Amino acid sequence: MSYPQPLTPQKKLADAKKQLSLPRIVVICGSTRFMAEMSEADLRETTAGRIVVKPGCDMKSPHELWSDPVGAEALKVRLGDLHRAKIRLADEVLVVGGYIGDSTRAEVAYARSLGKPVRFTHPEVDPEA
Repeated sequence: MSYPQPLTPQKKLADAKKQLSLPRIVVICGSTRFMAEMSEADLRETTAGRIVVKPGCDMKSPHELWSDPVGAEALKVRLGDLHRAKIRLADEVLVVGGYIGDSTRAEVAYARSLGKPVRFTHPEVDPEA
């Protein structure tokens, strides 16, 4: 007699998305130097009927929330954790921009380790290309 395997958290999430009839969820990744391009990608993905999540702040631009260097470093860690959660939530990843730095490269590797499809606005920057 065989017993059914317990559902993994990933399978439970996929089942819940299906039961809720959610459209595909796309997470946008890339250097914050491409924030304008991310907004354009958000527009295009949204009008194509997808739910879009993307970086919510550009810490390279001055702001009071990250003006203190110690607080800024802690915030950067929290934002990295938050973005990895967005990757886990998403059905696929869209990498925006013609440059991939260490952070984006790590996000792409993380997404692929989870089996997430990864698309690029500039396919030539794909680390696996």
